[in-house]
Amino acid sequence: MKKFFVLLLLSLITCNLYAGGFDDAINNVRQNCSGFSESLSDLKKMAGINTAITGVGTLAATGATVVGIIKSNTDSDLEKILAKVNTGSSSTNPSAYEVTKTYNEYIETYGTIENVKTELETKSKTLGNWRTGLVGGATATNIVGAVIAGNNKLDDDFQTQIDNCIKSVDLLKNAIGQARMDGIDTTRANNIVKECDDLKNIDLSVINKRATGAMVSSIIGAATGVAGTVTSAVANTDKTRNSDDKTEKNLNTAANVLSGGTVVASGVATVFNATQISTIKKIVNIAEKCEKVLQ
Repeated sequence: MKKFFVLLLLSLITCNLYAGGFDDAINNVRQNCSGFSESLSDLKKMAGINTAITGVGTLAATGATVVGIIKSNTDSDLEKILAKVNTGSSSTNPSAYEVTKTYNEYIETYGTIENVKTELETKSKTLGNWRTGLVGGATATNIVGAVIAGNNKLDDDFQTQIDNCIKSVDLLKNAIGQARMDGIDTTRANNIVKECDDLKNIDLSVINKRATGAMVSSIIGAATGVAGTVTSAVANTDKTRNSDDKTEKNLNTAANVLSGGTVVASGVATVFNATQISTIKKIVNIAEKCEKVLQ
């Protein structure tokens, strides 16, 4: 009889030890797998802000490119009109016909060649100023976008936290097996494993790759934007406008090309930011499900 009570006592002690270990395993998961969604949500918010910023930059650069094209067309019309004045209208060349047509249309609208010249030069200069301002705005947004993207990354500590969480879940799996043998209810623990085990399938490096892509694209956009702003400003100065037509035309063409390059770079940065948001959302969903069952 004495031996029986000793065995019973040992059995109860063993069961309590296993129960305590089982509870510790659950608490360990709770400690190591909580708070991820909040940290990731901050990244998602900043990526959203950066998407808006680079989106504005894309629109501004697009506007600069469109304005630049309109300016080029205006300069082309002025060139045709001045060619008409210098050469007359006796030629039957097809290009001469276009020159005459353009000349007649403007004369009909503005009356005299001096009025036409003043109107087109004023319009061209105004469009040049708009282009400079718009590409300058796109440059500013790309600089801000590069800074935000460069900082909107996960550090190595976060990956370590995820790794510790995964290890805790694995330990809970082992504890569940022993708890079942001891007749302990493992329903809650099973749910925890089910939801938290998905954390091992996430790839945090994708978030940082998207951020790096956005940063690099924004840097390129800022570089082309700065060059485009300077080129556009120089092309629109009185000194350049009063110099030979070839210099002004080349500078205007270069400014338009650089504005177009800024459009592309800003657009790519916007895409990277948007895909970063999508990636973070997926990971946040997994983290939130895990944290919910740990409450």
